[in-house]
Amino acid sequence: MSGLSAGIRLAHFGKKVAILERHDRVGGLNSYYSLGGYDIDVGLHAVTNYALSRKSPTGALGKILRQLRIRPEELDLSPQKKSRISFPSVTLDFTNDFAYFIEAINEAFPSQKDNFRTLVAKVEKHDPFKTASAPQSTREMLLSIIREPLLVEMLLAPLMYYGNPIENDMDFRQFVIMFKSIYMEGFARPKRGVRQILDLLVERFENKGGELKLNSGVQDIVVKDGKAKGVELYDGTYLPCRSILSSAGRLETIALCPETAPKGKQPKAGVMAFSESVNILDKHPQELGFEHSIIFFSNRDKFRFRRPDEPFEVNDGVICVPDNFEYETPLQTDMVRITNKADHRFWEKINRLQNLPTKKEWHQKSLEAASTVGRHMPDISKNLKFVDIFTPRTVERYTGHIHGAVYGAPVKVWDGVTPVENLFLCGTDQGFLGIIGTMLSGISIANQHLLQ
Repeated sequence: MSGLSAGIRLAHFGKKVAILERHDRVGGLNSYYSLGGYDIDVGLHAVTNYALSRKSPTGALGKILRQLRIRPEELDLSPQKKSRISFPSVTLDFTNDFAYFIEAINEAFPSQKDNFRTLVAKVEKHDPFKTASAPQSTREMLLSIIREPLLVEMLLAPLMYYGNPIENDMDFRQFVIMFKSIYMEGFARPKRGVRQILDLLVERFENKGGELKLNSGVQDIVVKDGKAKGVELYDGTYLPCRSILSSAGRLETIALCPETAPKGKQPKAGVMAFSESVNILDKHPQELGFEHSIIFFSNRDKFRFRRPDEPFEVNDGVICVPDNFEYETPLQTDMVRITNKADHRFWEKINRLQNLPTKKEWHQKSLEAASTVGRHMPDISKNLKFVDIFTPRTVERYTGHIHGAVYGAPVKVWDGVTPVENLFLCGTDQGFLGIIGTMLSGISIANQHLLQ
């Protein structure tokens, strides 16, 4: 999505642009597929930043729509009903009305009413899009303001799951972006899912004269005298160019032009990877008792965001119910998606014969932890018609991200600059994460480096 957004922005200004996609479908992790007679989204649970004012989105979403010249109605977004943060001793519900969330916190944590107000004021004042500063610990920042550790854990869980590449902590800059995106501006979902967004972006790009090349993986970035001269594709085709924007990731991009790799200590690859099960039910989710659009859950009051030591970390995760958004006409996917952290080391080593039975074993553990153990959702084990499960190995295959790390490397390149003069990064390793963030990344880097 970052590449498509950058391509549209550049094409608007008459630039000759080609997008190179190594698969037969755009989107990377945020894509879709058909299996077992079902249409399934990958990646997208919901679009963030859904604040509306006078029927026109504001904030990051509004900026994207203006920059890409897309009307709000073309996204066909339906707001969430309500979502939940569910811990053993406390639950917090939130909607797209931030005042609702404030009241929920005041009721559950009355002693933190003034402290939370102080935190919100700090978030509102902080501009995360200014020139990057040194990383700042969010946990330290929160604990200096919020005196109830449980509230700190509950605030962090959704934001970490939806946009954090760092174990156990979060850069405060990214925290501010995600806090505004999720809590202050809220969730919505296109009725057609991620295809609604992808089809719209592709249409805009091609209508502006952009060239989309599918099944065109890049083998090498050809560099001469410190500048990228072009790319060589897997089939041997050479394409000359003036500049390159890469959404492949920082380390992945450097690997395509290894002679330019920086000497000395190399940046680390990300290790935060996830699994997800897609569960098609024999009944509508609401008939089984599902009320929320998205549930962020933990079976421990101390939320741990780190690479697990087991194949799946089943004691916390995200439950998404695509049917539970405010559509004009009800959706009938009868789907529940469950996301858990996963250990990429295990899934990279497992052999083909073990893969399917192991996924089934850990899927059952995931269902039990979310329902019968934690009681965060109804037990759906007897209502399953179809199940598909992806692991970090699946993510690495379709995105190219090392370790299948959805949010890429822990250290971001906020200005998008690489050791090659005319080669820039957009997308995950530039630093803006999530659906809206990655689109904003493509636009911002195109504006900053290629439209000056």
